[in-house]
Amino acid sequence: MKNSQKVLSAFLLTASILSAQTLVTVNGTKITQSDVDTALMKATQGRFFNEVPPEKQAGFKIEVLNQLVARELVYGDAKKTGVLKSKEFKTEYDKIVEQIKKDIAVQVWKVKQLEKIKVTDRDVKKYFNDNKGEFREKESVRARHILVKTKEEADKLLKQLNLKGKALKEKFIELAKENSVGPTGPKGGDLGYFGKGQMVPEFNDKVFSMKVGTVSSPVKTQFGHHIIYLEDKKEAKNLALSDVKEYIRGRLKVEKLNETMPSIMKKLQDKAKIVQ
Repeated sequence: MKNSQKVLSAFLLTASILSAQTLVTVNGTKITQSDVDTALMKATQGRFFNEVPPEKQAGFKIEVLNQLVARELVYGDAKKTGVLKSKEFKTEYDKIVEQIKKDIAVQVWKVKQLEKIKVTDRDVKKYFNDNKGEFREKESVRARHILVKTKEEADKLLKQLNLKGKALKEKFIELAKENSVGPTGPKGGDLGYFGKGQMVPEFNDKVFSMKVGTVSSPVKTQFGHHIIYLEDKKEAKNLALSDVKEYIRGRLKVEKLNETMPSIMKKLQDKAKIVQ
């Protein structure tokens, strides 16, 4: 591995604690872990990356960091060589600014159109009563996990978790921080709340069959071997009108706007000068 690659790798390995941590500075411009994560999510459209094994994720992050460094190097040279003052640059820049201006104007216009639409409390209540099936909160759990590569590693860790109550949770968090190779390791393996079907099948089936405050035997998935700690469980429930009334109001406004848009557009077209 080249020296520069080793340096970048070291930055990435030590940057998982704080997303705003600076990984590298190029000609005075800081590139942070957050910059790398944002670029990575944009490149993959937020899909697939979390399904990649942890060891390969690190490789993708290094590649993205290299690309961000290269961009800063080229941008710096472009400034020095007068590219930003060139006619070509100004033409393309003006095109993008004009497009962004139009996009923002359209968004604000739509918001103002929505503000004009009135939806009564009676309308909201009727929609709620007619569509109660839409407003049911699914069962969800909050879990932590320790992800390791082999079952042997998982079995050794499980032996240290023969505890109960607060002591079990504290020990689990400690072991997750020290041993988990998953991205949630630094957070004690905390996965937050999630519903059925959001995790891979093996993980999903196990965690939703567990009792709160217990740990699982090792669970094998395509990512490795997991030990799961179930921190909390929320049963499925019907939401109250007060929980969803503003959501319903917004939805009804959008529906009414969509219904009136043809007539609005017709009026705009009649006033406009359109030449074919």
